Amino acid sequence: MVVYLDNAATTPLDPEVVEVMLPYMSTVCGTPSSIHSHGRKAKVAVEKARKHVATLFNVSPSEIFFTSSGTEGNNMALWGSVVDSDIRHVITSPIEHHAVIHPLEKMAQAGQIQIHWVQVDAQGCLRYDHLEHLLKTHDRALVSLMHANNEIGNFNDIAQIGVLCQKYGAIFHTDAVQTMGHCMLDFQALPVHLAVGSAHKFHGPKGVGLIYIRSGIQVTPLIYGGAQERNMRGGTENVPGIVGLSKALEIAHRDMQQNRQYIQGLKDHMIQRLQARIPGISFNGASAYAEASLYTILSVSLPPFDSHDMLVFNLDIQKISASVGSACASGSNIGSHVLQALGTDQRRGTVRFSFSKYNTAEEVDYVVEQMDTLAKAFIHV
Repeated sequence: MVVYLDNAATTPLDPEVVEVMLPYMSTVCGTPSSIHSHGRKAKVAVEKARKHVATLFNVSPSEIFFTSSGTEGNNMALWGSVVDSDIRHVITSPIEHHAVIHPLEKMAQAGQIQIHWVQVDAQGCLRYDHLEHLLKTHDRALVSLMHANNEIGNFNDIAQIGVLCQKYGAIFHTDAVQTMGHCMLDFQALPVHLAVGSAHKFHGPKGVGLIYIRSGIQVTPLIYGGAQERNMRGGTENVPGIVGLSKALEIAHRDMQQNRQYIQGLKDHMIQRLQARIPGISFNGASAYAEASLYTILSVSLPPFDSHDMLVFNLDIQKISASVGSACASGSNIGSHVLQALGTDQRRGTVRFSFSKYNTAEEVDYVVEQMDTLAKAFIHV
């Protein structure tokens, strides 16, 4: 059996998405910037997709901009806000994605900003009282806090965060890469100024993402060289990708309730089976709690054992694809900054399993059997 349980890294492309993309990869060859008929067809496709995405998020099409990825979108939001809004203080958490932490650290090293870290508890839950303290003591701040963590699945209450930001006059950016397409997001109702997503996290194509910029928020472009995306992002638009993103988001919203119930069932099943088979097993963050975590992510913590850094390699031998912590750390000797921030025992082996609508209970059972075998072979009893 071959099992793919690394959907928080990337998801399989939905066949319905492939179908709508194909014409724009073959017969519709124009660039949207051209005024001839071929260009106009491409332009119509891009603007139709923009309008459709905006409708799904209950915002104006003028507030949606297409990017190459979630990483680009986060960089655009952070660099652009700091430059255009003369930001000197940025409030974030130690468990954000590196697409947020690294650009902020770069700006701090250049003396552009000061970073203030919101405290999290041992389960990775945000200290909202500490967030308010930081907002009180730092005027004109930019707050960057993700909607759901990519390693442990913990939700942040972005409505509560947004209200606090409104109270203290702060700009609020959220990395929603893990939740777009998995949660209903009404950005008209949510007090969020900037939000970022990526198509390949919800069964769309790689190489295309989006950023929502609330009307009235000024963001300096990250990429110059053309007037595309209403002068906000130079470079020829990825027309097939944009069309695919729109369709993937439509499907995700259409089937969300059904998918959520199904995938949560798979996750619950894995939790129950692992607890029954492997003594001493636990789960990082709030990933085992349905109400507090994203239903697609489960971070599994095994009792201390030798060579736990080879755990994912051994799973791969059994044709199981999963991740150590987050996929972005795979192949690296650097440990998970998220797990370090939680103070987890580094002697324990950690595997992140992340599910999609294409997974099955039979696959979960197979993975649990292989985990049990590895545990018996390596864990100190």
